[in-house]
Amino acid sequence: MHRPVVTLILLAFGLVAYETRIGAAEVTAERSERGVVVKIDGQFFTEYLVDAGLEPKLGPILWPIIGPTGKPVTRAHPMAEGPNERKDHPHHRSLWFNHGDVNGLSFWHEQTIQHREFVKVESGKRAVIVTRNDWVAPDGKRVCEDLRELGFGTDGQRRWIDYDVTVTASDGPVKFGDTKEGSMGIRVAGTMKVDAKLGGKIVNSEGQVDKEAWGKRAAWVDYHGPVDGQTVGVAVLNHPSSFRFPSYWHVRTYGLFAANPFGLHNFEGSDKVDGSHTLGPGESMCLHYRFLIHKGDEKEGRVAEAFSEYSQQAR
Repeated sequence: MHRPVVTLILLAFGLVAYETRIGAAEVTAERSERGVVVKIDGQFFTEYLVDAGLEPKLGPILWPIIGPTGKPVTRAHPMAEGPNERKDHPHHRSLWFNHGDVNGLSFWHEQTIQHREFVKVESGKRAVIVTRNDWVAPDGKRVCEDLRELGFGTDGQRRWIDYDVTVTASDGPVKFGDTKEGSMGIRVAGTMKVDAKLGGKIVNSEGQVDKEAWGKRAAWVDYHGPVDGQTVGVAVLNHPSSFRFPSYWHVRTYGLFAANPFGLHNFEGSDKVDGSHTLGPGESMCLHYRFLIHKGDEKEGRVAEAFSEYSQQAR
């Protein structure tokens, strides 16, 4: 048999084996005392916590989040302690969604988003968690509500979390104010942050890096750096159907990483713009993101390619 034919057969076999390995991955979502535990082929991936057990309660989070190297990619503080972490911003809790000005109340810093119910908890090639949540004012009255659908998957090399949120003005008009303190947030592991000077780097779809990426609009942003000697990255992809795509990004060299389509005043540095958005009674807005967790930098993680694929999926 000629060598080219042998090579093609081996390549084909390799592809089949790779696809079989990918197809064999089972992603499970199982109820726990604190929420839902997600596993990939029986190995812990993350936990959806309806209440992190901290004050102020703020709202549901995902923590910890284990990357493809088997190590956590988000910081442990304030839930626990981790290497090279500053004990700052206790409201930055691994991975979360909220906003710093909702009818004048800061759900970013102090007000509570209360878990109401699990609508769906499903396992399969893609695990799914769907929840309903109430945004509650200090007087106990509901300001608005949201429906969250979280999807978890892997291709064998990378892992991802799809985070789709529909916010509804269920109890009257709701104004999401213009503030940089929001909204779809993650705080990366302490060793990954740029300020640790261990090789951490921020890069966005426009080629802007580190501090240059703050307050800019981009289809995606990648934050990568070392964890236990191996470079890993977290890219957040903003789906084209998401509210005000492409989002502005509140991404900092100390490890904060948030998509925020509302904070134009700060991001543009101008009093002539207003990024606030008001929902009339019964109106909704939808936000769609994918957290892609990968090895290496944005090139090794094929982040641009992943965005192209993600952007073509219906949301």
